[in-house]
Amino acid sequence: MKKIRQYFSLKIILVFLCMFFIVNGQSQDIHFSQFNQVPQLVNPSLTGDFSGDFRAIVNYRNQWTNIAPYKTYSLGIDGGLLKKKNKDRYLGAGLFVFQDVTGDSKLTTTQINLSLSSIITINNSNKISAGIQGGLAQKKMDASGLRWGKQYDGDGYSSQISSGELSAFDNYSFGDFSAGVSWSYLKNSSNISSNNHFGINAGLALYHLNTPKQGSNLDNLLREFVAHAGLNIGLKGTGLSLIPTFLYLQQGPLYEVVSGSMLRYVIKEESKYTGYMKEVAVLLGAHYRVGDALIPSVLFEVANFALGISYDVNISKLNEATHGAGGVEISFRYLTPNPFRFSNDSKYRPML
Repeated sequence: MKKIRQYFSLKIILVFLCMFFIVNGQSQDIHFSQFNQVPQLVNPSLTGDFSGDFRAIVNYRNQWTNIAPYKTYSLGIDGGLLKKKNKDRYLGAGLFVFQDVTGDSKLTTTQINLSLSSIITINNSNKISAGIQGGLAQKKMDASGLRWGKQYDGDGYSSQISSGELSAFDNYSFGDFSAGVSWSYLKNSSNISSNNHFGINAGLALYHLNTPKQGSNLDNLLREFVAHAGLNIGLKGTGLSLIPTFLYLQQGPLYEVVSGSMLRYVIKEESKYTGYMKEVAVLLGAHYRVGDALIPSVLFEVANFALGISYDVNISKLNEATHGAGGVEISFRYLTPNPFRFSNDSKYRPML
């Protein structure tokens, strides 16, 4: 009985904290552990900045199912405009849609963003880009799933008993605007098959530039500062590449730091003559969200497609309630044309 009481006490505290942050306008933005698979959520300048013409990524995250479930879905589509005509200077355009459903109250955030970027190739190794993003967000809540103390009689919970609580949350919509800049460097050897490449990607972004009002009697949404960086290091003479990445988020008093690395192994190389042999690779690794979770991940790449799976293992004090259970996350990416097609042109090497 003691453990049961502790469990429900922790759940009540979690729900209360969620409601506190929501009502006071201090809610933190959504996040994905596989942040490399949500480029428009990390930095608008990454829109269209990849080796290919068209990219589509679907993400799904399910967190804390045994306490206060969070489910997040997203779809990102982007590509380059006039890329073949103006290879050194072109525009990137993208659409990013997400929905986040939180807790027993089913607080739902739905947002649709459009992104536009300008990508400039400085020389064979360096590129810079700048991007802007604008969209419309809606938040709503369904309080019918909440249980209150007055609804418990001597035999237990009864939905027929009125809670006597008045809704303190109104559905609302608001406009949202963001911007960012990024830089990338990529150096290949003269023989691409030697796997002797070295790449860097880094950028800064600021979300919620207009600090939008979230509704009546609620505070403005705080600006979110994002810094990200990554390396792509080919281990010469092998089919291995080391890909360490770093992400820092700061939104008001809340912050998040994620760091880790993936090891990419080419199981089968692309045929350099016919293209019928498609490249197959697997990435294994782990990231650490400071003070929160350890995140082991695996990513499978087959020609145009990639499937990523990760799991947050909670290691914070919340572990008493979650028992180490954090969140499962799945990503699916489609990229065209095939980014691994054999070429000595460094622009066709897979980037970070």
